[in-house]
Amino acid sequence: MLGFSSRKRNRATYTPRRDARKGAKWQEAKAAPAKAPASRLAKWAASVDWSRWRINAVAVMFCLIWVALWGRAWHLQMIEGPKLADKARRQHMASELVSGKRGLIYDRNGQVLARSVEARSVYAKPQEIEDFARTAATLAPLLGVDAQKLHDDLSRTRRRFVWLRRKVDDSTAAAIRQADLAGIGLSKEYDRIYPFKHMAGQLLGFVGLDDKGLEGIERSLEERLGCIPVRQIVQRDAMGRRFYLNEEGQSEPRGQDVTLTLDMQIQFIAEEAVARAAREFDARWAGALVVDVESGDILAWAQYPFFNPNTYRESSPQIYRNRLAADALEPGSTFKPFVMAAALQERKVTPNTLIDCEGGKWERKNISIRDTSTQGILPASKVLRYSSNIGMAKIGLQLGAQQSWKYLHALGFGERTSVPVAESRGILRRPRDWGEADVMSAAFGQSVSVTALQMAQAYLTLLNHGIYKPLRLVREEGGVEEAHERVFNEKTVREVMDMMRDVVEENDGTGKRARVPGVEVAGKTGTAQKADARAGTYGVKRVASFVGFLPARDPRYLVVVFVDEPTRNQYGGVVAAPAFKEIASRVLTYTGALTEVQVAEAARKDTVRRRGLKLVGMDAPYLEPKAAAVAGSPEASAVAEAPAPRRPQDGMRLPGHRARAASHVPDVMGKSVRNAVELFARAGVVPELKGTGSRVVRQSPPAGTAWPEEGKRADYILWLSER
Repeated sequence: MLGFSSRKRNRATYTPRRDARKGAKWQEAKAAPAKAPASRLAKWAASVDWSRWRINAVAVMFCLIWVALWGRAWHLQMIEGPKLADKARRQHMASELVSGKRGLIYDRNGQVLARSVEARSVYAKPQEIEDFARTAATLAPLLGVDAQKLHDDLSRTRRRFVWLRRKVDDSTAAAIRQADLAGIGLSKEYDRIYPFKHMAGQLLGFVGLDDKGLEGIERSLEERLGCIPVRQIVQRDAMGRRFYLNEEGQSEPRGQDVTLTLDMQIQFIAEEAVARAAREFDARWAGALVVDVESGDILAWAQYPFFNPNTYRESSPQIYRNRLAADALEPGSTFKPFVMAAALQERKVTPNTLIDCEGGKWERKNISIRDTSTQGILPASKVLRYSSNIGMAKIGLQLGAQQSWKYLHALGFGERTSVPVAESRGILRRPRDWGEADVMSAAFGQSVSVTALQMAQAYLTLLNHGIYKPLRLVREEGGVEEAHERVFNEKTVREVMDMMRDVVEENDGTGKRARVPGVEVAGKTGTAQKADARAGTYGVKRVASFVGFLPARDPRYLVVVFVDEPTRNQYGGVVAAPAFKEIASRVLTYTGALTEVQVAEAARKDTVRRRGLKLVGMDAPYLEPKAAAVAGSPEASAVAEAPAPRRPQDGMRLPGHRARAASHVPDVMGKSVRNAVELFARAGVVPELKGTGSRVVRQSPPAGTAWPEEGKRADYILWLSER
């Protein structure tokens, strides 16, 4: 009861006013705790060093970023690394077959005969071209092609790579690079340059667009000059341009250099001589080889018409054909010394053996043989001097087919030489295929065919004391000379060389026009008939040739001259012998074996003046030998038929061609002997030289004097001194 009443009493004493007061207190109590934390936060914020806090925050942020970057790098390197590396290699690296630069070709004096220079070729990748019309319109005028055709070719092809133009010039390459066309690029290649142009052109040959040798030395020595292609890593930069990586020991492949035995000065002398011979006698072609007898080195390989390898596309195969090695012709009388040497070696004849030349005509078993001269009984030593076909035919019959073939084969006929050029074997049939007519005709240079190169090889063996010596065109370092077979003994060689000396030096020899003032010359003329394939017999065309060496007693130089199908005269003594004389005399002067003063003195003693002609060996007037040709000899008839020499055409402007003579005696005081003689030679005058020396110190008559009238004689004297 009491409890109940207490609770009731308490509830009865509750009033709203009291509740209001209690509510106000409660609100104040509620508000009081809220004010306390706010004041503490304010106090804390006021007490914090915010600058330090910001530095720490930045540091933490960088640490987080650094950790994130390292994490990403680790992910790229370790997780995605192999895949990305492979992708990069595919995009920026490639393995390509690189051909590289060809080796250089030098002459014996270090002159560069052939070299390779960088060139650019234009290519297209049709799948990468964005606008075919714009690309064709831009490229067409630069490449010199039709724009519509170029557009059709590029837009219709299914190929991934197309060459547009190989080896363009620098300006075209620069213009294409500047155009910056998508899908169009420039590739580095090499172009072959021949600095001496046509000199030794047929021998050097040329290379094609793919930098492979197609003719001449360039082809035969391709394995040495051309480098073996190698597979090499190529990298492209961000612009797509390529460059080679050499850091890992890689280098651009390169062919070997080759040094030839040629001497370009002697080469020029020989080319000038054969060009003059071919033009003077209106020949199909002419060629000459100059050989150093002691070493077997080929010093000159000249052929006319000339061929310039720099413009080989403009020449026909008939022009760039290396005829001195590739054309096999019947040699004619230049072949006789070998048969004579074989007969002497086998003791079938001696130099004093008498041989009946039948008065110039001989018939045997329906075979008729004729000579150009009417000789009777001659000793064997004079058969070569008069170039008797009948005498050689009889010697050939005594020697026989088996012995003839044995010696001719040992000399290299019917086989290729060791010279690295494309050459013909010629024709030298086996003895079993020879009839009596073949034995006789082979003795005077018919029924066989040889090249000029084979002829030089055979004569080199003869001059090398009868021991086979291979010709040499490429100089090899440290080579050991091999021992070779002896073909003839010393006595036989000397006897044949003496016979060949008489051919040139004796007044009744057929090779008098090959004489060189101041030195003895030996040689043999040749005038061979050419077979007519259509008629099946010998025709009217001839091959004129001369093979000579000098000095006659101790040969230093061998010169072989061939002139094919001359029309103004056909005798080797008239057509080819003067070319030999020009080459030989100028080579001796160039090498110092014979000085200009010796040449002039020898010419003065052995000749008489004749106006209006040109001395081949000195660029001075021709000089007429005092001794007249023997009447009735082949040489006399050849001289009668020979046309007067004529000046070269204006197209041939080589050194050695001089201007017209002055209207008065020139002033040669202080000039060299050669220059002074040349100035007088323009007027057809050979001055008399007095004293010794290389300079003119006095002249008579004085400079400015008028030349004498035609038919009147006047003396012109030059005094020489070393000062």
